[in-house]
Amino acid sequence: MKLPAEASSTRRVGAPRLLVRGGRRLRGHVEVAGARNAALPLLAASLLPKGRSIHHRVPRIADVAILRRVLEHLGAAVTEADEDPHTLHVASESAAGHQVPYELVRRLHAAVLLLGPLVARHGIARVALPGSSPAGARPIDQHLKGLRAMGAQITIEHGDVVVRAPRGRLQGAGITLDVPTVTGTENLMMAATLARGRTTIEQAAREPEVEELGRVLNKMGARIEGAGTSFITIHGVDELRPIEHAVMPDRVEAGTLLVAAALTRGDVTVRGALIEHLGAVVAKLRAAGVTVTALDGGLHVRGPVELEPIDVATQPYPGFPADLQAQFMVLACLAGGESLITETIFEHRMQHVAELMRLGADILRDGRTAVVQGPRRLSGAPVEARDPHAAAALVLAGLVAEGTTEVLEVHHLDGAYGGLDQKLVALGAEIRRLPGAEEVDP
Repeated sequence: MKLPAEASSTRRVGAPRLLVRGGRRLRGHVEVAGARNAALPLLAASLLPKGRSIHHRVPRIADVAILRRVLEHLGAAVTEADEDPHTLHVASESAAGHQVPYELVRRLHAAVLLLGPLVARHGIARVALPGSSPAGARPIDQHLKGLRAMGAQITIEHGDVVVRAPRGRLQGAGITLDVPTVTGTENLMMAATLARGRTTIEQAAREPEVEELGRVLNKMGARIEGAGTSFITIHGVDELRPIEHAVMPDRVEAGTLLVAAALTRGDVTVRGALIEHLGAVVAKLRAAGVTVTALDGGLHVRGPVELEPIDVATQPYPGFPADLQAQFMVLACLAGGESLITETIFEHRMQHVAELMRLGADILRDGRTAVVQGPRRLSGAPVEARDPHAAAALVLAGLVAEGTTEVLEVHHLDGAYGGLDQKLVALGAEIRRLPGAEEVDP
């Protein structure tokens, strides 16, 4: 069946959109891409040694493309392997720059991860303050608190945070974070690898991506213990060496694909989905009546005829991930009864509620809590994505809505998910990507 090129009330120049026709069951096998939240810090860490690091299974997403531009701005040479566009070579011998301008940082909040590697290697880093993201304010006070503890002198100059290490090298220190922060923990780990002496990080983030970074830094010659736990010890070394490594699978994309299969009463094997990274997610799927079976190298999911209501509250790892809250809200819309979805981490991660209600969802929102009444018959309509995970959720909603759902501003999706729409199409979804159009009046 051919999808109609339906018009929406507003469209922006250059903004792609997706037309999703609902009603198709998903079946088959799909491969999870390399993890965005692992690839970004690993690419940043390539600045620590002098030499050529090779990263396999790098996701082809907009955020990686922006970080590549940042690394090249700093003097690194970044090239794709001829035989595999998911393999990046980062040659850092000539990476003498230490300043990251606002025009690059504003498009990628994770560029703040360069503070640690730059001050560790050059003794100075100047990175534009990132400001707010679509999910709300993401302050870097814990990053700066840790760097100050390591002896750094920190000033704010013309919108940039400038970090200087006395005599060109940081000093190991004991650091206790006020709250677990993933990028803060990663930044301080990278900074401490070349510091003098021993650094400890208490109340560190425990996410698998933090553990992955610790593993890769150790391959470089760092001495790190406890990455992936709440207490990390780093013994500084004089130099690091380049490495070759394959990025871990993306647990957020994996969880999104599992939900897509569950919603459509599908029968899908998600290769690369690691149950050890998705314990809280799998538990909620099973509570909703979804059959999830661990296989060698992946997970098999079979959606039920009727979904059961669920209660979800986001928490730092190993709790339920905030990056899958929106997708599970779609699941709750189809469940038979009242579900409760609570966002405890990000202040503005409920912007998809209004868009789901445009599709017919029955949701009562009170601050960071949403009460979802189901089951509801969703019907296609134009909707607008405000962040990557809202975009993914709206695409999933389109899979089960009657008629066609037009998802606008899908550049958000492209920033964090590697070809999610193509993967869903390969499983049997009916999705058409259209380029942006001139903005028009309603």
